Order: sequence, then C-alpha cells, then structure tokens
Amino acid sequence: MTSSSSSSVVPALAPYGWDDAWAEEFAPYDTEGLLPGRVVRVDRGQCDVATADGTVRADTAFVTPNDPMRVVCTGDWVAVEPGGHPRYVRAYLPRRTAFVRSTSSKRSEGQILAANVDHTIVAVSLAVELDLGRVERFLALAWESGAQPVVVLTKADLVPDPVGLSYLVEDVETTAPGVPVLTVSAMRGEGLDVLVALVAGGTSVLLGQSGAGKSTLANALLGEDVMDVRTTRDADGKGRHTTTTRNLLALPGGGVLIDTPGLRGVGLWDAETGVGQVFAEIEELSGRCRFHDCAHESEPGCAVLAALDSGELSVRRLESYRKLKRENQWIVAKTDARVRAELRRDWKRKGADGKAAMEAKRGRWG
Repeated sequence: MTSSSSSSVVPALAPYGWDDAWAEEFAPYDTEGLLPGRVVRVDRGQCDVATADGTVRADTAFVTPNDPMRVVCTGDWVAVEPGGHPRYVRAYLPRRTAFVRSTSSKRSEGQILAANVDHTIVAVSLAVELDLGRVERFLALAWESGAQPVVVLTKADLVPDPVGLSYLVEDVETTAPGVPVLTVSAMRGEGLDVLVALVAGGTSVLLGQSGAGKSTLANALLGEDVMDVRTTRDADGKGRHTTTTRNLLALPGGGVLIDTPGLRGVGLWDAETGVGQVFAEIEELSGRCRFHDCAHESEPGCAVLAALDSGELSVRRLESYRKLKRENQWIVAKTDARVRAELRRDWKRKGADGKAAMEAKRGRWG
C-alpha cells in the first residue's frame, strides 16, 4: 500500500480477517483516499461496514448493478468513502468464495448469502427427525462455494440415549463423506471446544433451518447473548426466524462468524461440482460403468446399480443424488442453451425408448 493508512488499517481490521493479500487487492483504492472495510450487515441498500475508524453506515447505490450476483453482501471487503453524508461504498474487492442459492422467484437468479467464507457450518437439530436429504442439499451448496463444510448436530442434550445418538451421528457421517461432523449442546457447553478451535481459523457462515439452534450456538461461540433466542414450537420443532438479517461478528477467540436467518428453501444454483463432492462414492462408481454416459437406470454394466443390488449403496442415497442432479440441470438449463438442447435430446431419446417398449409389449400381447 502506498499511503500512510497501511500501518494503522491492518491491526484495526485484523479481527475481521484483513491480511496482506487483501491489502494488495485494495492498493488501487488506497491511492484514491478510500478506506477498506468489511461489510457486517446489509439492509435495503444500506450497509454497516467495519473500518479502522469503527463501524460506519454506508450507501451501496454506486455498486448495485442489475445482476443480483454482484450486489454487496455480508462478508464483502469494500472501498468506502472516508466521510460524507451519506457515505458511499465505491467498490468491493474480488470475492474468494461465495455461498449462493437460487431465489424463490421464477426468474433464473442466484442469491448470495455470504462472501469470503472459509467454513460453512450446517447446523442440524437433533430435537427433530433428521432430514438427510436437506443436509445433502446444504452440503452441495457449501462445497460449490469453495468453503469447507462442517456439520454441527445441535441440541445433543435432548437425545438421552447414547446408543441412539451414536446411530444418528453415523447416519450423518455416511451422508457427509469428507466432512467433519460435530455433536454439541450449546445449552450445556458440551462439544464446543473443537468448534471454537475450528472457527478461529477464518470466516465461518452459520446455516440451517429455523429452530436448528443457530442463535444459541452463535451466542455460545461469542461468549455472550448477542443474538436473540426464541423457543421452538412443540408441535413440529420449528423455529420463528430469530435472526432476520445476515450479521458478521468477530469472535473473542479469533475468527469471524456470519449468522444467517433460518432457511426454509435451499435451492441449488449451478452446483454440479458440489453435488459431485457430496455423493463422491456414486461419482466414483460412475467411473466404473461400461458406458461413459450411463444414466444408472437400466444400462448393462452399470457399477452404480450393481452397488445398489449388493447393498453397498442405499436406495435413499441414490434417489437423493438423482434428485439433486436433475434439479441442478434444470436451473442451469434456464440460462445455458447448450444444456437445454442436451435435455431436449435426452427427453426425445427416453420418449422413443418408451414408445418402442410399449410397441414391443403390444406385439407380445397380440
């Protein structure tokens, strides 16, 4: 950096993840007299930014394009004006990672939930029946973001049977190959030491459904009751959206945590690589199939179906893989003409195969 701000900015922003690489990226804006800062909260065109001068309120009007994937989001590093009323964000630095899901609208749009994340913590409540398919969905998006996913099973104190708890953990570990699975009770402070050590090494985003215990977990990591906590409904164990915005918080033991509202819908957004990593064993089996374009339905020499018959692969796991692959194809096809054309050819081929099978049956019956 070329200005006198280099010596003062680094210590002040170090708790938020500032490092030499970010300083190098920011150098052109430093010469313009702009200040570096990290976005800790975004709300309707305004954002709170942690800077060397403290947290300031800034307008994002100059960096709000038509593309929703390029709007300022929590976790961004930005160049902000040193003063003014209102104060404006002038640019944001290239993101290292980004957690993206598809929006609930009918338009083909992605929504960035958090930027520059090192770990994605997927909170899963043990107080309700495990939804392994949803865990796989979260993990696919986490892997696709470029961050390392971690599954945290919360409310372990509500599972009094140690044997039953071990079976639940085993189910999740099978669902999440290559992913650390931690069991914690934030209310009792049990199992948090490993998680505290993990999050101290960068920026972590906390994800999960309402009622998963995210706010209680965030408070345990922060060492104080910063996030509001509400009880879940007894009828279905669902929460009430305690957190309403994405908030970035510096942790006392080091590291940064981004807490998010409970997510009811977790749509994939161009997550082919992420799906492949979640179902690594199926991807590996696919490489042994006789045909490189095997659909794992009825083809001869299919290693995936062979694993299904032998019990090596579960029916639930394969169905979940197929579902997420189809969903991802649909979302990509909305914006990629080549993929749309491939899907049409596939539909025509399946239609022709079905017609031929029906004609063959009629011939036998006639």
